[in-house]
Amino acid sequence: MAKIAKRVAASREGIDPNKAYALSEALQLLKDRSKVKFDETVEVSMNLGVDPRHADQMVRGVVNLPNGTGRSVRVAVFARGDKAEEAKAAGADIVGAEDLVDIVQKGTIDFDRCIATPDMMPLVGRLGKVLGPRGMMPNPKVGTVTTDVAAAVKASKGGAVEFRVEKAGIVQAGVGKVSFDVKALEENVRAFADAVNRAKPAGAKG
Repeated sequence: MAKIAKRVAASREGIDPNKAYALSEALQLLKDRSKVKFDETVEVSMNLGVDPRHADQMVRGVVNLPNGTGRSVRVAVFARGDKAEEAKAAGADIVGAEDLVDIVQKGTIDFDRCIATPDMMPLVGRLGKVLGPRGMMPNPKVGTVTTDVAAAVKASKGGAVEFRVEKAGIVQAGVGKVSFDVKALEENVRAFADAVNRAKPAGAKG
């Protein structure tokens, strides 16, 4: 604990808590203070001033980050026939139907993002208790229930990020890696913020 506290204190040196930094300046400070031996994820949190307990204040969506996320995303697709072949050709890591449902029901989730064709949803619906808490349940609102599985797979692999407001009215997501240059990070942050603001209800205070 002492080592963690020391690292946190060191990361705050030279930062004025009363100053509102320009985004590019804040990102440069973040990069300069990264001292760990792995490529850290840069995360953004936004307080939206909404109460997600009310259906009309639920904020969710998906954004394609212009410079990707910097992480390798494993994609599973629930599809049959030609759509299954399209998903494989587009680079999906796991493709299946009843067989994939059985695997997931047994607790094996070897993927980060899940896509399904509309005809598969009666089957995939059985996985709500498994995929729902992990934020992986396919949903047409974020483009993960679709007939265009190839485009959905490519978007997921190329930097698509889902977001959903949490209980406290905060939405957050990883928008890149510390190794990205400031310009790339700034473009990703602005793309994420713009998408969240578009999805936010008009009366939100945040």
